[in-house]
Amino acid sequence: MTGTSETRRAGGRDRDAEGRARNARPRDGLGRPLPYGEAGVERAPEGVVRRPERTVAEAQALLDAGRPFHAHEVFEDAWKSGPEDERGLWRGLAQLAVGLTHAARGNATGGARLLRRGAGAVEEWTAATGRPRPYDLDLAEVIRWARKLAAVVEGGGERVDAARESPRLRGGAG
Repeated sequence: MTGTSETRRAGGRDRDAEGRARNARPRDGLGRPLPYGEAGVERAPEGVVRRPERTVAEAQALLDAGRPFHAHEVFEDAWKSGPEDERGLWRGLAQLAVGLTHAARGNATGGARLLRRGAGAVEEWTAATGRPRPYDLDLAEVIRWARKLAAVVEGGGERVDAARESPRLRGGAG
């Protein structure tokens, strides 16, 4: 659900046990909020500290399942909890997942923009660090995938199938 065992509505806002704002509304597979009481898909817990290899594996499984919004949350955890010198990598990967989310929702402009922004961030991080394959990630291929999909999305303007179009993070892109 949200990474805490309890979420309550206080004054019309969802709060976790510590009183922090949390959105407890159920979500669909692309992260869109559903009405309270409807069945949604299980959300990735927030604030989980994972080893980088586990981050990549969990994100890939979510991407393969057509759940890029949820993969973005996994990358976001790595971005927020990982070493400072890797934050640009994880932020860029999170942007790519959000770009795929928007493309799958039918938002061609936002999808293409975020895919390109994420590709640029990953490319910049790779150039700055000289690490093209951290944790066995094939960053050159991921960048190529993102730019190719951005062009397709922008040119067609139609929703894409998130599972079919998801990248291969470790080896040839989707």
